[in-house]
Amino acid sequence: MSRREDFTDMALGLVSAQSFPAIVGIADHMLKSSGVTLVGYEKIGGGHCTAIVRGNVADVRLAVQEGAERAEQFGQKLSTLVVPRPMPNLEVVLPIGNRLAQLATGRGHSKLSNQAVGLLETRGFPAMVGAADAMLKAADVVLAAYETIGAGLCTAIVRGSVANVAMALDVGMVEAERIGELHAVMLVPRPLDDLDQTLPLASCWIEEMQPLKIPLAVKETQKETIALPELTQEMKELTVPNGDRALPEPAQIEAKPPEMEPQRLEQSLTESLSVETEGDSSIASSDAAMATPPPKRTQHHPRRRDRRH
Repeated sequence: MSRREDFTDMALGLVSAQSFPAIVGIADHMLKSSGVTLVGYEKIGGGHCTAIVRGNVADVRLAVQEGAERAEQFGQKLSTLVVPRPMPNLEVVLPIGNRLAQLATGRGHSKLSNQAVGLLETRGFPAMVGAADAMLKAADVVLAAYETIGAGLCTAIVRGSVANVAMALDVGMVEAERIGELHAVMLVPRPLDDLDQTLPLASCWIEEMQPLKIPLAVKETQKETIALPELTQEMKELTVPNGDRALPEPAQIEAKPPEMEPQRLEQSLTESLSVETEGDSSIASSDAAMATPPPKRTQHHPRRRDRRH
């Protein structure tokens, strides 16, 4: 659910656990199970952390129920609460609404957004430092921040790809157990925007939004034409005195008969001679036929019979 600035007339949901990595994992599950908004976390010391969500009554009830089940799986469930209609006086005094949300959203844009989150909690500061150093050397991750919640519990928060964060947590767990006491570990592969905004972040990873500066007066520079010496020389060679361009004369190509092989040449000559011989014989026969006079035709006159009158 997108972050809102006004939570008036919205239900309130609280889930408490005794570990910061555990409460982050619980909050991530609550956000993905229903349409609620994560306002933030309240850390009261002694290792007690509370995730605060707001939304309509049905969504808040479902989110708190899912969060309680996840806390029982972690073995970290302490207490839960759903307030359908909190009084306005609670909004003003307690960190359950606008005041806590504004602190989370007013820090600027994070350079580590849309990356997996790994949390490793130890009891004792030296164990946390040693585990963080081992994680940075073992995988391609960065140390985003660290968090303390009292009772000697310290949490190192690393960011990176899912595979690198998982590898870093494996190495950090071994190093933390070697130095001191390992308390809790959590991996969030795809954190939502609400969860990303509420996680601790060192100042070196925050990008402050700078206003865009536009100059009031913009001077337009005049474009200069540059003459190319090679192109100028070619234009002079192609130009005649009257200003017309001299076009090159077309090249005359003599048509040569195709060369033929000796056998094909002999065969073609034989065929041409035979054709000429046949032509001469046909011409001679036609001349002889024209010289011979045609035979005379005899006319037969029928005898006239005398008619007797």
